[in-house]
Amino acid sequence: MTGTGATQGPGWESRALVTEAAAALLRSLHADHGPLMFHQSGGCCDGSAPMCYPDGDFIVGDRDVLLGRLDVGGEVPPIPVWISGSQYAAWRHTQLIIDVVPGRGAGFSLEAPTGQRFLTRSRVIPPERLDDLTEPLTGADIENGAAPPAAYPPIDPTRLDESCPLT
Repeated sequence: MTGTGATQGPGWESRALVTEAAAALLRSLHADHGPLMFHQSGGCCDGSAPMCYPDGDFIVGDRDVLLGRLDVGGEVPPIPVWISGSQYAAWRHTQLIIDVVPGRGAGFSLEAPTGQRFLTRSRVIPPERLDDLTEPLTGADIENGAAPPAAYPPIDPTRLDESCPLT
């Protein structure tokens, strides 16, 4: 994702997207672990890596924010992408893109033993698009029966000319 793509980026409808490479790894992880979820880590032991867990193994709090759901294809149910409420407050103007690169994954994330690691890339949501996005749901909203947002399929990373990795 080095700026080689077209100027029009895909999918401003969701605050979380996935690349096809990451989707392929997620399909494989689903075959081994069943339904999955992500929580965007806020630092500490695992830096700012997106952490992939079996769905339900990470307890989502009332204030956590559901950025979106990923449709990775196959028989895999949509994968929710969560972030803490305080992190969302700081990153509300960005779209997070779950990608995968060679390397050792975070210790608690399911991809750790695969020789690959998930990486969050981000791009600033244009102000005119930000105003069109609905406010994402919180853990409390979901617990109270709110319908989750639509799931979005993998995107072509060559079209993400404005994205950069988070470190």
